[in-house]
This record gives sequence, structure tokens and C-alpha cells, in this order.
Amino acid sequence: MRPFFKTWLTICLLLPLAAHATNREQRLPNVNGFTPKSHVSVPSSKNKPGVQRLGNANSKLVPPMATKASSNVLSRAVNVLGTPYRWGGSSPSKGFDCSGLVKYAFNDATFDLPRTSNAMAAGHGEKVERKDLKPGDLIFFKLKSRRVNHVAIYLGNDRFIHAPRRGKSVTIDTLNKPYWDTHFVVAKRVLPKEPGALRVVQR
Repeated sequence: MRPFFKTWLTICLLLPLAAHATNREQRLPNVNGFTPKSHVSVPSSKNKPGVQRLGNANSKLVPPMATKASSNVLSRAVNVLGTPYRWGGSSPSKGFDCSGLVKYAFNDATFDLPRTSNAMAAGHGEKVERKDLKPGDLIFFKLKSRRVNHVAIYLGNDRFIHAPRRGKSVTIDTLNKPYWDTHFVVAKRVLPKEPGALRVVQR
């Protein structure tokens, strides 16, 4: 009976551990604060400028209706999901603050964005209504401040990607949350219009 008892006891102890290990599998992306456990490494310089290789999960986060320019921006941002927040940071190796992430994502654009969120909000670009937001637009917030002090990149479907604050990582959040809805200030479109779209209008 002793060997049988030991076998039975071992099975009873190991089954809960096996179930716990199975439940620790990484969750699929969702719209409420999705942050993967580890971000996808930045591709080598051999790739085309501004074009990033996304993992299967991350590639689904870039909306299909995005233009080529906005897709490049969103791909660069999505590829660094999970990178730790760091004040003044603007690279995957050193971390990101909110405006540092935006600067990094727009790195291959034909213009140079200001370094701070407040300057970005006051800088060039077309102001857009919240109902007219498109992927790649910048959205600005006032967080415990009288002026704009936070910026994010709009993904579509009320989702945005940003570097929230100390102790957090680059993540995806949603404007549907009361906190972000309340602190939203303005949105701006800084990406140029697609040349192809202009030719169609001229015809």
C-alpha cells in the first residue's frame, strides 16, 4: 500500500501545478490595456526604411484601412510594445516616455516632430474631431495638469498606443475608458495625405 499511496499523493500534488502552468500562456491582444510580456525586437537595418516585421499577434494590431504612411508609423510603435517607460527615453534599448515613443514611431516621416507633447499639440498639423480620427493621428491629454502633457498614437476603433508612466510599459489602451475619455483634449493629423489619394481627387 505504501508505493500506491506515494503515487497517489504525487499525482494529487502535481495536477494543480500542471493546470497553473497551462493557464500562464500569454493572452491574445485585446483593446483594454494590452501589453505583451516581451516586445518584438527591432528589425535590422537591412529592411526597407520605416517598414517593420511584426509578429503574428502584433501584425493584427495595425488596422487594414491604414494608409502606407500610417502603417509604417503604427508598425514601428507596435513593434516596441512592452518596452519599459523611461522619462526622456526615445529608443527600444533605453525605454520610452510618451513623446519619445511618438518621435521614434514617426522617425521615417518627412518632417521632424517637437520633442514634448505640449509642443506637438501646438505645432504643425491639422486639428481633427474625435469622431474623424484615423490611424496614425496624434491624440493629446491633460493629466493632472493645466496644459497638454501626454500624447498617444491612434490605432483605430477607439484604441491608441502610448507609453503611460513610470512603472508601466508601452501598451495599447482605449478611449472608451472613463479616465482617458475625461482627460482627452485634442487630436491632430500630422501625416501628409497619400499622393495617390490626391491624384484621384484631381481627376
